[in-house]
Amino acid sequence: MKQQASTGRSLTQYLTGFVLALVLTAIPFAIVATGAAPRAQSLAVVTVAAVVQVFVHLWYFLHMNFSTTPRENILAFAFAAILILIMLGGSFWIMFDLHSRMR
Repeated sequence: MKQQASTGRSLTQYLTGFVLALVLTAIPFAIVATGAAPRAQSLAVVTVAAVVQVFVHLWYFLHMNFSTTPRENILAFAFAAILILIMLGGSFWIMFDLHSRMR
């Protein structure tokens, strides 16, 4: 019986995460597709929604609770965050360099 309660709670948690992920995808998509906001505000909405969605995925799907997470999980998350920042930084560096060369 305990396993069923655990499965039900887990299913509820996954469904909540899924709905939040859909909403956090649909809102920026709708704003950009309809042109409902100026470009700067659209970019801000997309960025905020992306960051919130990362935390939704970490919390609901990967079950990373930072108050009870073992040290190895926090180190793995920090390493992944550093890699993502390096990839984003490198991509922006290349794009801005190419943009300046095409003028």
